[in-house]
Amino acid sequence: MEERDFFNETTELRTHMLTCPKCGQQAEYKVSWVVRRKRAQLPRNADERDRARFAKAQSYMVRRDDKLSCTNVRCRKPFEITTLQSLAFLAD
Repeated sequence: MEERDFFNETTELRTHMLTCPKCGQQAEYKVSWVVRRKRAQLPRNADERDRARFAKAQSYMVRRDDKLSCTNVRCRKPFEITTLQSLAFLAD
C-alpha cells in the first residue's frame, strides 16, 4: 500500500502575517497548504506491515507556495517564504 491510501488529501488557504524582505512592510498573506488527514479506518486489503505503518501515521500539512508577491503597491516584488515551516503536524 502507498502512503496516499492512509490519508484524505485537501487543499486549504490559510492566512499568515509575513514581512516583505525588500520593503519591510508586514501584511497578511494567503498561503496554500496541502492538508493530509489520517483516515478513520485502515483500508481492507492491508497486511501486518501496513497496519504498523498506519498506527504510526499522523495528520500533517505541507506548504504548497514557495514564493509570494508583496502586497505593497510600490514594491510588488516576489519574495521567498522563509519564516514558515514547509511541513507541520496536526493535532487531531
